[in-house]
This record gives sequence, C-alpha cells and structure tokens, in this order.
Amino acid sequence: MTARTFTRLAAVAATVPLLVVLTPTQASAHGTMYGPVSRVATCYAEGPEHPDTQVCKDLVATSGTQPLYDWNEVNIANADGRHRQLIPDGKLCSANREKYKALDWARTDWAATPVSAGPLAFKYRVTAAHPGTMTVYITKEGYDPTKPLKWSDLDEKPVAVANVARTAPSGWYEFGGTLPDRTGRHLLYKIWQRNDSPEAFYSCSDVTYAKAAAAAPQAPTEKQIEAGLSKSTVSHHGHGGDLPGEQQTVLPQTLASVAAVGITAACFLSTRRRRTD
Repeated sequence: MTARTFTRLAAVAATVPLLVVLTPTQASAHGTMYGPVSRVATCYAEGPEHPDTQVCKDLVATSGTQPLYDWNEVNIANADGRHRQLIPDGKLCSANREKYKALDWARTDWAATPVSAGPLAFKYRVTAAHPGTMTVYITKEGYDPTKPLKWSDLDEKPVAVANVARTAPSGWYEFGGTLPDRTGRHLLYKIWQRNDSPEAFYSCSDVTYAKAAAAAPQAPTEKQIEAGLSKSTVSHHGHGGDLPGEQQTVLPQTLASVAAVGITAACFLSTRRRRTD
C-alpha cells in the first residue's frame, strides 16, 4: 500500500466516528416514587416472579414481569408539557403505554400508604438524574377508587412542586409537600417534566387517610434494584423500553471498532477499484 493510499484511507476512517458522534442522541432520566411508594414500585418490591398481593399477581399474569423489571420507565419521550393532550382519561397511571396498562386498574386492593393531612416528605428514587420539575397532585374528596382515574379527579392545586437538579449523588430526590384534609382512599399523581428534554415521567401512589393500613406497601431495597438490573430493558442512553426509534449513545470504546470497520471497508473498495482499473 502506498503512502498516498494509506493517507487517503486514514482520512476516510477518521470520518466514521465523527458521523457516529453527530447522530442525534438523548439521555433519559428514570425513576419512580418510593415515598409514598408507587404502584409499580410496590409490585417490584414484592418480587416480579412471585408477587404477594393479588393485584400484583394479576399484573404479572396480564402483562408479564417486564413492566416490573422496568419499574423506572413509565414515561412519554416527547411529552413537552402536553400531559393532558397525550394521556386520555383512565390511562394516567400508565402514561397511556400498553406496557404498563395494568397500573391503570381501578381496584381497591392496591396496597396504600397511610397518611394524614399536613406536611409530607416525598422521596423519589432516581436512576438517571436530570433537571426538571416534580409536580404532585392528589385526588379530590369524593374520589371513587373503583373507577378509572380521570384528569378531573385531580385537585387543580398540586400538593407539591419541586425543581430537581441535574445530579442526584445519593440516588434520591427529596422534597416536601402538604396534604389537604381527605377521607378514605386516594391517589397521588406525580409528573416529572424534564427541562432539558421533552421527556416526562409519571407515577401513581395509593394512599389512605387512616392511622394504619392492613397492607402498607414497601419500596424496593437497593439489593432488589441491583438484582433486577440484568433483566431490565431500560436504556439510560435513549428512551428505552418499547418506544420506537430510540437512538443509542455510542460508547468511546466502540469508536475504535467503528474506525477499524471503516478502514477495512476502505481497503476493500480500494482493492476492487484497482482490479477494475
């Protein structure tokens, strides 16, 4: 191979990683409410393969275990604040995603966290942090948990609004809110709208205004989170799960392989051209 040919091939190969880097990418944020614990986190904590409560058993029977292993990805990639336009009544807890449809079930056997009127500390377990706003709503007095949740069921005034940071070194977002007077079972509906992306995340947490609950839900432990990582399909470099058209970030070590492929292809084309000539 002449010096001129090698120089030409090196120039071709050098453009390969550049093209990859310029491919549109977007890192996703992920997580769900752990305090009060969300429906998807409750069932994941029970164990995707052998859940304890009937509602979680039915969820797995209907949708399989994957929605639970992907507990941190109830999202809409292009929400951009258009939550009410994109999510119809009855589909709020699933964010209108087929994968998480069981979360919309209007049942009274979802394990509920006991609460009371007054200040409440919210804890959100985040697995990929990004700046944005957490807004938490509660259902109005008279809410019927046996009927699908509608937007009109939510009190217009949120019980908590918090701006969250680009980083969460502890793995948590923690903020305060204030619950109004209520009686019986209610739902806390959380919307996390990123401000560095149109993506938004959603969750439903069942609560009961009572001194104690028969089956108060538990949040997943860190050990459970680690144990389920190998079975999760959630990507923190795209929008993960079953959303179409996601772009993956190419890791630095991959660029060397891509460059090698580029050189090999260029050599092949050069050889074919010489033979043709």
